[in-house]
Amino acid sequence: MRVAMFTDSFLPARDGVVNSILTTKAQLEKLGHEVFIFAPEPCNGHREKEVYYFRSVTYKRYPGYSFSPFPTNKCEILKDLDVDVIHTHGLLFMGVRSMFAARTLKLPVVVSFHTMVTDAAKYYAPFPIPDWIMNRLFWIYLKQLLERADSVVAPTAAIKTELLAYAPAMHRVDVIPTGVNCNRFSPDVDGSAIRNRYGLNGERVLLHVGRIAMEKNLDLVIEGFSELVRKEPMARLLIVGEGPAKRHYQERVREKGLDGKIVFTGFIPDDELPQIYAACNASVIASKFETQGLVGLEAMASGKPVAGINYRAVKELIHEGENGFVFEDDPSSCAEAMRAALDHSEEMRESTRRYALGYSAELSVEKLVELYKYAIERKKMVLDGKVF
Repeated sequence: MRVAMFTDSFLPARDGVVNSILTTKAQLEKLGHEVFIFAPEPCNGHREKEVYYFRSVTYKRYPGYSFSPFPTNKCEILKDLDVDVIHTHGLLFMGVRSMFAARTLKLPVVVSFHTMVTDAAKYYAPFPIPDWIMNRLFWIYLKQLLERADSVVAPTAAIKTELLAYAPAMHRVDVIPTGVNCNRFSPDVDGSAIRNRYGLNGERVLLHVGRIAMEKNLDLVIEGFSELVRKEPMARLLIVGEGPAKRHYQERVREKGLDGKIVFTGFIPDDELPQIYAACNASVIASKFETQGLVGLEAMASGKPVAGINYRAVKELIHEGENGFVFEDDPSSCAEAMRAALDHSEEMRESTRRYALGYSAELSVEKLVELYKYAIERKKMVLDGKVF
């Protein structure tokens, strides 16, 4: 099978969408399928091999990201590649492009709903728009995108329920989480080098991995950690990643006198991520923005329980007392869940790992391939006039 993947973000940017694409692409290719990436040209000029780039413009309000509003000849390229199915991971400019290309070439389209763009838009809009207006406008557009696709991928049941409420006429929507590489992320990985690098030997370490952005709700994590560290002086918080709100959060740490207790690592190369998880005792996610929470699964695959907010996909990911602990949108609740995660037993470490094995990349891609086959068959029936 030959698959064209359209995305609004790709390397060198690192986020959940990019990680999902890389994991899925690697597993599809392992099964003998061919995958072609179509993405906006990076603003720093960095280019990956075998990626088809669209001429783009830098998105000033979000450094490191770009968008592509220009006309292109990508339909001719897609035709020459003899693609079987288009899989769009981008909901904005690239989502529209994928739909136009599919219509022109009469190809089936699968849409993955990775990003709750309605939640993030208020932070990056070029001018102030009331939330309710922006939310309504986005869902008018997203409804059209989702209902025109041959099939839709929701990473969690919680997201599937939301999508059905807004776009009830979708042809098919399946829950297929992005799988985690349980060989790469494993309790057997040695994290001592990371602990040495950041002076964490002998400390009880909480980990936050992801873009440092306002929609990730790191204010709650910092407030909760401030309460935790008063009772647990050996606790430390490792914040891994880059993003537009990094200075804001660094200032918050200084204001609360937590310098030395909270460490910002900046960007960490992908090949070091397993060691990062191995170096911690537990992980924390406070984002209400998540559609899945892949970093939580990576922590679990590493045998580390997760303290996560009681909301949307994160709530679905965590089974209280089995692989982590949930908390409310409140610093004291967050502090208590982080403390419980740090105090986890060996039995919980083992059950956490077992839970992650149920989300392996192999299992996820098997489901995705079946959905591709459905989309291809459905498109044939549409073209034959058998489906309306």
